[in-house]
Amino acid sequence: MTRSNALKADTTSTPSERKPARKINDLDLKRWKDYDEIITDSLWMIPERDRSGAHSGDYHGNFVPQIPKQTMLRYTKAGDCVIDGFAGSGTTLIEGRNLGRHVIGVDLSEKAVNLTKERVLATPNPHGVSTRIMTGDSRSVRSRIKALHYLHHVGKKQAQMVMLHPPYHDIIQFSETQGDLSNAQSTSDFVTMFTDVVANLGELLEPERHLVLVIGDKYTAGEWIPLGFLTMQGVISQGFTLKSIVVKNMTGNRAKRNVENLWRFRALSGGFYIFKHEYVMVFKKNKPARKCKSAS
Repeated sequence: MTRSNALKADTTSTPSERKPARKINDLDLKRWKDYDEIITDSLWMIPERDRSGAHSGDYHGNFVPQIPKQTMLRYTKAGDCVIDGFAGSGTTLIEGRNLGRHVIGVDLSEKAVNLTKERVLATPNPHGVSTRIMTGDSRSVRSRIKALHYLHHVGKKQAQMVMLHPPYHDIIQFSETQGDLSNAQSTSDFVTMFTDVVANLGELLEPERHLVLVIGDKYTAGEWIPLGFLTMQGVISQGFTLKSIVVKNMTGNRAKRNVENLWRFRALSGGFYIFKHEYVMVFKKNKPARKCKSAS
């Protein structure tokens, strides 16, 4: 088909004849001006974490509830199912309960799992959703099978979103467990272990649905280690397309709390910049490739 014929074909088709795009959220775009709370910019300046309900910032390394809230509003509908591969103290599970999303959480730490259970039980469930938390390694087939069982329990064959907020390598050691990403022996090992999580849980995600990665970078011996971009490549390698990179401000970092002047002196003397941001990366799972029919 020539370019002119292709253009003609496009202009002669009517909207009713075109296949409608699959709706992945509950937003009514006729009322788009009403959604003031939904952020659409790539710079998120969140002044303080949401501490309403069962949310708390006491678990070292957890992320602000606004992240799962924003991403679930954009990339899921009520009744959809989200899998959180690094559940921590249950931030995603609590937000899912608030928003009417089923959530399956996985975490290596039994202590974190027990804390999450307490906080989920303390959260009202007005939408009647299922919220499950299990102790396990998100790289393991066993965890994937258990998650699949939970999906079937809520009438789903696959999940509609995957949320991943891994350790930022060895900045915080979360456990003594060998499979803990915070115990990876090198940056390369960390990225490999993380990519294994994507490969494993990615199988449970519907094609053309979204994976959200929350990650920050780090310094090692004066060298900036770009964990965000290294893990980004890991996700892409598993059949995902990068849709957006959000830069979010970091406030109230416990490691730097009340020592701002000391860190400023260190930055000036060492020639580096103090981390004040992390990334929220959004990926879409690619459609499976069509199989070509063999010639008879």
